[in-house]
Amino acid sequence: MNLIPVLNTVLPVFLIVALGFLYGRRFPTDIDTANRLNMEIFTPALIFSALSAQGFQIADYSQLALAATLVVLGSGLVVLPFVRLLRVDWKTFVPPMMFTNSGNMGIPILLLAFGEAALPAAIVLFLVENTLHFTAGMYMVNHRANLWNVLRTPMILASIAGIAVSLSGFVVPSVAAVPIEMVGQIAIPLMLFTLGVRMVDADFSDWRLGLWGAVLAPVSGLVIAGLLYPWLTLSPEQMAYLFIFAALPPAVLNYMVAEKFQQEPKRVASIVFIANLLSIFSLSAVLAWVL
Repeated sequence: MNLIPVLNTVLPVFLIVALGFLYGRRFPTDIDTANRLNMEIFTPALIFSALSAQGFQIADYSQLALAATLVVLGSGLVVLPFVRLLRVDWKTFVPPMMFTNSGNMGIPILLLAFGEAALPAAIVLFLVENTLHFTAGMYMVNHRANLWNVLRTPMILASIAGIAVSLSGFVVPSVAAVPIEMVGQIAIPLMLFTLGVRMVDADFSDWRLGLWGAVLAPVSGLVIAGLLYPWLTLSPEQMAYLFIFAALPPAVLNYMVAEKFQQEPKRVASIVFIANLLSIFSLSAVLAWVL
């Protein structure tokens, strides 16, 4: 087995995360402003640029989006029986298993593994996961969460605008398209760097639960993807994208949501950060298989 393509894909991602961690350890850094800029400007620019590009056809990704939705929701059902075994509140454990790091990890890994041609699919997968997280995920943790606010977030607005441009056939003038694309290119490395910085304050106190999360997050997603496989007519590339998506570790946003609603944030932090650290092994294994 040739491991060079796997290492060329995984190591750059984790090296940028490690750089952010080392910088955060050496220079205590408030990354809230950087995260806000990324969520409100850089990532929406990346989304709009990918969805409005010439040649993008939303219909080409409809089955992939549906499959990704089923992977997210189905993985929650797979891990639900483990809640009683682990003696943990389902609101603490199930959401991190469902809502994965499709932004920080998913987009750069797909780009490094398959090149720029994978960007539209990576964006579609990210949008599916992110939209479900801000709707179903928020509701799972707090039934009183205002889901209407989701439609007003810059990323959703950028998605709607990008799809509208694609469907209309309108070509964004280069004088606007080029700076939007340049601003969007900031998003991915900044996602990885800030993930590393945030790990400086990670809580590993409940490491046993974290280890369970590190195993069940990819396994639950891959089980659902495997069950869907005979029923899907995806291209080999899109099927590979789906399996990588299914194997991603929990999103850091799970910890932020748990902290906001006081849903055992320390336990969620242990799950999220330990699973992200150990994902180098699970993602390498899945990449070695699909590549």
